[in-house]
Amino acid sequence: MAAHRRSRQRAVWGRTARTAATIALAGAATATGFDGPAHAEPRPTPERVGADVDRLHRQAEAATEKYNGAKEKAESAQQRLRSLQDESARRRARLNAARDALGSVAAAQYRSGGLDPALRLVLSEDPDGYLDGTALAERAGTRHKAEVGRVRTQLQEIEQLRGAARIEAKSLTSHRAEMRRHKKTVTGKLTAARRLLSRLTPEQRADRAAGTPRPSGAPASVTSRAPGARAAEAVAYAYRKIGSPYVWGATGPDAFDCSGLVQAAYRSAGVSLPRTTYAQINAGRRVARSALLPGDLVFFYSGISHVGIYVGDGRMIHAPNPSAPVRLAPLDEMPFAGATRVS
Repeated sequence: MAAHRRSRQRAVWGRTARTAATIALAGAATATGFDGPAHAEPRPTPERVGADVDRLHRQAEAATEKYNGAKEKAESAQQRLRSLQDESARRRARLNAARDALGSVAAAQYRSGGLDPALRLVLSEDPDGYLDGTALAERAGTRHKAEVGRVRTQLQEIEQLRGAARIEAKSLTSHRAEMRRHKKTVTGKLTAARRLLSRLTPEQRADRAAGTPRPSGAPASVTSRAPGARAAEAVAYAYRKIGSPYVWGATGPDAFDCSGLVQAAYRSAGVSLPRTTYAQINAGRRVARSALLPGDLVFFYSGISHVGIYVGDGRMIHAPNPSAPVRLAPLDEMPFAGATRVS
């Protein structure tokens, strides 16, 4: 019986092994092409990769402008908060000086046999309790009523400053959270674009990155047509920055994003512009495309997510995206959305 069971087990294991071997061979045949040619994913054309990369860069740039806006608001909120804190500290110092002065009066009154009720309120360690008891201070009717009133006013002002500071602190926290969200979007889109670009040959990537040669300066024929000296200086600055790399969030002097280049160009001419494209378009007088002059700001896409500086003859200087440096380009390169003259 034992021998019979062993013989039967060998037969079962034999069939199992043969089945496993058959499956393995079938898999190997499929993998190596024995069972027909493998269907590998076709390599995308440079045109398809370029279109996808451009789409990702547009999405990243839209998020970049939102990041820039949130950063600008966060910096303003931080500055206001710091001012409120400084003013609160100054008011607190003046309050303490006033309380010290009243304390000297209180000590003299105590030595002479009593302490004015109003002074007791003012010198209380509980400002809220003091404010709640202002009616008593008003009824005190002593020769120190004016001093007591000033201290009470100072306490109220300090509490107002603290309330405003709390609001600004919440605003700052909110804007910083918004910055983190937009930064995550930007880095995600740029990472995806870099992956796509890595599928191109080095020559194809070089063709995309190739820009216009760096000129020695802005042609006189361009700056002479600018509507003013400041516009001419902004154009000259933009020409000097041709070939500079695009870096999202950068405002120069050696790298720029699109709105950062425009802001830096006009800053060099003594003009302060907002940080974002959707604020810059409202920073001057709107002009028609047919009336453009060198120095005008030209905007693109329905979301006003890209900007350049017009330099005449249907061309602009702009910071395109991370795969291309600051360059001269035709206006027709992107969907035109509007233009503004700031000088």
